[in-house]
Amino acid sequence: MTTATTSPEGLTDEQRDFAAAIRDFCKRELGTPEQRERVTNGYAVSHSAEIYKKMADLGWLGITIDEELGGSGGGMVDACVFMEETARGLAPIGGYGTTLIVAGAVQRFGSDEQKQKILGGIAGGSVEAIAMTEPEAGSDVGSLTTQAERVNGGYVLNGTKVFCSNAHISDHVLVVARTSKGESKHEGLSMIFVPTDNPNMEIKPIDTMGGRETNYLYLTDCEAPEDAVLGQVDAGWVQLMAGLNVERLILAAIQLGIGWRAFDDALAYAKDRKQFGRPIGSFQALQHRFADIATQLEAARLMTYWVASKVDEDPNRMLPKEASMVKLFVTETAQKASLEGMQMMGGYGYSSEYDMERLVRQTLVSTIYGGTSEIQRNIIAKTLGL
Repeated sequence: MTTATTSPEGLTDEQRDFAAAIRDFCKRELGTPEQRERVTNGYAVSHSAEIYKKMADLGWLGITIDEELGGSGGGMVDACVFMEETARGLAPIGGYGTTLIVAGAVQRFGSDEQKQKILGGIAGGSVEAIAMTEPEAGSDVGSLTTQAERVNGGYVLNGTKVFCSNAHISDHVLVVARTSKGESKHEGLSMIFVPTDNPNMEIKPIDTMGGRETNYLYLTDCEAPEDAVLGQVDAGWVQLMAGLNVERLILAAIQLGIGWRAFDDALAYAKDRKQFGRPIGSFQALQHRFADIATQLEAARLMTYWVASKVDEDPNRMLPKEASMVKLFVTETAQKASLEGMQMMGGYGYSSEYDMERLVRQTLVSTIYGGTSEIQRNIIAKTLGL
C-alpha cells in the first residue's frame, strides 16, 4: 500500500477508500437492529462466524499478513482503519483483537511452518487466543505458575489460566507457561501453542457483564510437541514485552471505534428527542458535553494513528511510553463517551432496545484488560524517569 499521507490521520487515499468500504459493508450487513440481533443470537455472542467469514472472503482479515501467506501485506495503520471502522459499525468480530495479537507474535518469532499454519489460517478466517493471566497472576504476569515440563521431546502443561478471551472460538491458545526456574520471576517463561481440541485442556466460559467472551483454561497433563513452542524456550517474557506495544495499540483502535459509535448514537438521539418543546441537543448543557467528547475523540484518533505509524516505521522498535499512552487515553475517552451517551439518552440509554448499554459494557472493561489504566500510568511514569 502507498505511504503518501493525505489526511490529518496520515491516511492515504487507498486507506480512506478501505474505510469507506468497511462502512458500506457494516451498513449493508449490520445496519438495522434486526440484522445485528440475528447475527449475534440476540446479542448473546460477540463474534459472528458468518460475518467473519464474509470479511475473510474479502481479504480483510489478513491485512497485516504477508501476501505469500494469503494476506495483503499491510501495516498497523491499515489494521487500525479496519478495527476502528468495524467497531464503529458494530461488527460482531470480537475474536479479531486477540487474533491480531497472536498474528503479531507469530510474524515476529514464529518458524516458517508456524507462519504457514497460523498466519495462513488467520487470513482464511481462523480465530486465535493468548493465555497469560492466572487466578494469582494478573497485572503481575511474571508471577504465573502454570508449568510446562519437558517430557519425551515435548512438553506437558499443568495449571490454570483465567480471563482468556475468545479461547472458546479459537483454533489454538498461545499459552504462556514456566519452562524453567531462573533468578528472576521473568526468566524461564515460554509461549506454547495448544490446539483447543486438546482433550487435556478444558475451556470453561466465564459469565460477565459483556456475556461469555472470556474463559477459564484448565490444563491437566496437557501435551504439546516441541515445535509448538513459539520463538525461543525460556524467552517468553522478552517476547511478551516486544508484543505488548502492538497489543495496546490494537485495544486502543477497537475502543476508538466504539467511542465514536457511542458519540454517533447519542448525537442522533439528541437531535431527534424533544423535551420542553425542542430537541434536547439545543440545550447548551448537552452542546458543551458533545463538544468536549468530539474534541477528545479526535485527539484519540490522532494519537492512535500516530502510534500506528511509528510501529510501521520500525516494527521491531519498543514503544513503551507511546503504547501505554494510547491505550490509557483512548480507552478512558471511549468510556467517557459511552457513559455520557447513556446519561444523555436517559432511560433509553440504559435499555437494551438501544445499543448504548452494550457500548457502555464494552468500554467499562477496556480500562482493565491489556493492562489496567493504573499499570499504564506506572509505565508512563517510569519512562519519565520517575
